[in-house]
Amino acid sequence: MSPPRQKKPVERRHNRPLREVLDELLSHAREITRRAKAMTPAELDYAQQRLEWLADEVWRVATGETAPPE
Repeated sequence: MSPPRQKKPVERRHNRPLREVLDELLSHAREITRRAKAMTPAELDYAQQRLEWLADEVWRVATGETAPPE
């Protein structure tokens, strides 16, 4: 019987731009979760807008769409 082949470790970050925007989205969501009760209505509104923007960025990067017009 031959010895088992050693597998190369799988590179999970082959799409670095997507990984980066996902990390930012998760970080922001965790920050909101920690601070939501202490945030002012204006801070909550901004946090929601940023969360929606980050979700749009994740979609854009994942699907390969071009950047939205500025």
